[in-house]
Amino acid sequence: MFVMELTYTAPIEAVEEQMDAHIAWLDGHYAAGVFLASGRKVPRDGGVVLAGGVSRAEIEEIAAGDPFTMAGVCEYRITEFIATKTSSDLATVRESPLT
Repeated sequence: MFVMELTYTAPIEAVEEQMDAHIAWLDGHYAAGVFLASGRKVPRDGGVVLAGGVSRAEIEEIAAGDPFTMAGVCEYRITEFIATKTSSDLATVRESPLT
């Protein structure tokens, strides 16, 4: 599983110009079953996406395709972790620890 933390690198007005395209990008990855949750950080200096079911290379490619990234208004920090415990709603993304 991945935590995709994005930080804005441009004024919020430039971010807002890309928002519709960013939301369409999010919707596509939700429909594909990759994204599990997303939202703005507080304070509003970026956002967070939880994702699963893909490789590190795939998630980096997905982040590179974000309209925010392509417009140069954000940078991603991607953290991979093994979700060994989850709520029942996220049971399908639970993983076994690697030994």
